[in-house]
Order: sequence, then structure tokens, then C-alpha cells
Amino acid sequence: MLRTGLKVFFLAWLVMPIVAGLGGSLIAAASPTTVEVLTVDGTIVPVIADYIDRGISQAEKDGATVCIIELDTPGGLLDSTEKIVQRIMNADVPIVVYVSPKGAWAASAGTFITLSANIAAMTPGTTIGAAHPVTTGGENISEDQMKKIVEFSAKWMKTIAEDRGRNMEQAELAVTESKSFTDVDALEYNLINLRANSLEDLISQINGWKVTLASGEEVTIDTTNYGSTRNEMNDIEKFLQTISDPNIAYILLTLATIGLIVEISNPGMVFPGVAGGISLFLAFYSLGVLNAYWGGIALILLAMGLFVTEYFTHSYGLLTAGGVASLVMGSLILFSHSPGIEVNRGLIAGVTAGITAFAIFVIGAIIRGQRRRKVTGAEGMIGTIAIAKTLLDPTGTVLAQGELWTAASVGGRVAPGEEVIISRVEGLKLWVAKKSKE
Repeated sequence: MLRTGLKVFFLAWLVMPIVAGLGGSLIAAASPTTVEVLTVDGTIVPVIADYIDRGISQAEKDGATVCIIELDTPGGLLDSTEKIVQRIMNADVPIVVYVSPKGAWAASAGTFITLSANIAAMTPGTTIGAAHPVTTGGENISEDQMKKIVEFSAKWMKTIAEDRGRNMEQAELAVTESKSFTDVDALEYNLINLRANSLEDLISQINGWKVTLASGEEVTIDTTNYGSTRNEMNDIEKFLQTISDPNIAYILLTLATIGLIVEISNPGMVFPGVAGGISLFLAFYSLGVLNAYWGGIALILLAMGLFVTEYFTHSYGLLTAGGVASLVMGSLILFSHSPGIEVNRGLIAGVTAGITAFAIFVIGAIIRGQRRRKVTGAEGMIGTIAIAKTLLDPTGTVLAQGELWTAASVGGRVAPGEEVIISRVEGLKLWVAKKSKE
């Protein structure tokens, strides 16, 4: 019995430190202090919605304490905004939306995203608001339809604000009256929870905050000994975001049409055609995700078609003038009704001026060529070179333009094989002179 007791005591003495160590590890694993940070800078497009979904999913998988979204956007597409808001409000990890850095704004779609977070914060010197809906795609809608869209957006904003305990009346005004709020105003009107000078300041301030997740679970944010992890966009996401910029989409469409025009005008160059084809596919992707107005795209393509036709029909500028007008109109209406999405007016002016200058140069060359006197037949032989086939003293035979001619020298004897210049043509006889030696 004594021996059995000693064995148990000895075994416990060996096992207890191991169990204690495992217990400490399990406690540490159960209390993660990871802060996952996402960065959104630019127009809200599908790739941004996919990136935020991926980032939140990763934060949930890693058991992060909190997921912070640094936001700077002029607005974007309604479909993408809906996906982001739904993902944030149904996340299994506390979400903080932080409008940053100084000078940033969360306009239109950005306002919905900011107010949907468990904790909304802004850097001093930032702005949110102006969330009045605008139709995309350039379609004309009735006043009643527009009223319904505004009412729906306003109620959606109120629902988000109510769920997060924010000021519903002021949130609604951001939609119905396009009202904007500075960081001070937003805090005063209870649209955000706090102002923070930096990410570190934000993490410090949210320490100890209690938030309720979509599941109903109440969690306390503990950032006492945190370690932050930045989950940046991958290379593919960055590329798709870059070409989803309206200015880049416009440039791609312009390059595509120019490349294809050059290839059609000069078959066999290959490179312009390949570059134009690739640019065209990329442009169609960009215009598709940005809900571009296809009427604007058609006008731009029509403009390029008119430019090409000008080169072949020579309308002395009429088709080019029509092409310029079509290009300008198409460029202006391409994204004219999309909130936060438009082509820079300076870029439109630059592209139009460049294409117009190129067209004028080509047309000028065509007109000069048409006005130049065309010389053909025997008259066209004057000033050309012939080769003496026999001695010219003063008459003989010369080879001119692949044919043998009777010729007379007007400047002395010419030996066989010497080059001469044709000075006059009369019937089937040439008058030639020795070619001067330089």
C-alpha cells in the first residue's frame, strides 16, 4: 500500500508541471490579442467587397480580438456597398471602421459602411456624409421612381443607425439632404463613437469596449497586449482595383481603339493590334464592374470609327469633326450619373485634344498629297537617271525605266555604262546630259 502511494505521488510530481504548462498554453490560445487591419482606399467596387469579405473571414479564422477597416473612399456602387454592410453586420468578430488618414472622407457608400460598424471612428480632419443616391448607368427614371429609391436608401440608413445605436435622424439627413459631417459633427451627433489621432490611439481607446455580435454574443475587446496584423490586398486584387478606376478604364478604352485603328489602317504591324485587343478586354472588364453607360461606350467607339473612315474617304474634316463631337459626348456621359465615379475632365480634354491633333495632321498630309501635281508617262521621266548602253556622240542608246531608248547627248560624248540625266522627252527620243560629279 505504501509503495502504491509512493508511485502515485511520484507520477503526479512528474505530470503536474506538464499539465500546468499545457493549461497555460490553452489559456493563452483562448485569449488571442490579434488586431487585424484592412485598408480600403478608393472607389467601392466588387474587388473591394471581395477583399473585405476575405479580410473579415481571415480575422474570424485567426480568432482576432478585433478587425479594423481603415477607410478612405469617395463612394461607389450600391451592390458592392450592400455586400460590405451585410458582411460587417454579420461578422463573428468586432468590426471597427476608421476613417483615416487626415483629409480622408467616407462619402456616399462610405457613410453606410462607417455607420454599419460595431465601433465607428474618425481621424481629426476627415468627413463623412453626402449619401444621396444617384442612378447608375445613365438611364432616365421618373420622379416617382427616384423618390422611391431615396426613401429606400433613407430607411436602410435608419435601420443601420438604429441597429448600431446611432442618431437615426442625422443619418437619414445624409441621404435625403446629402448632408456631410466633419469628425467633430459626427461625434456630436452620435454618428460615430470616437475620434482617434492614429491607429495606435484608436486601439488604445477601444480597449475594454463591449460590443454585441450578430449572434447575440457580447464580447469585450481586450487590446492590452495586442499584436497588429495588416492584411493587405494581394497582387491580383490590387491589379483589379487599379483597372477598376474610371480614369484607367477610360484610358484603356482609348488605347484599345487607337491600337485597333492603327492595325486596321496598316495590316501586319501586329503589336498595335495585340496591345489594342488586350486593352479592349481590360476596358470591358473595368466598364462592366463600374456599371458604365453603354451609350457612352457606343459614342466613343463611333468616334473612332469616324476617324478611320476619314482616312479612307477624305471628307476634308467633316467626319473628324463628327468624331470629336461623339468622343466628347461619350466621355462626358460615360459615368456622369454614378456617385463617386467619373472621368477626370482634364483627362477627357487631353485625350480629345491629342486625338484631334493627330487626325488634323493625317488629314493635312492627305490634302497635301492630293494637291501635289501627279507626273506620269513620258513627262514623269524628266529628271530621272538613265544608263548609256552605247557611245553617245552625240546620239546612241540608253536604258531608262527598264526600256531601251534612242537618246542624244547635249553635253558632249558619253561612254557606255555612264549614268545620265534625262532633260527632255520628244516622242520616242530622249535628250540627256552627263550626271554631275559631286
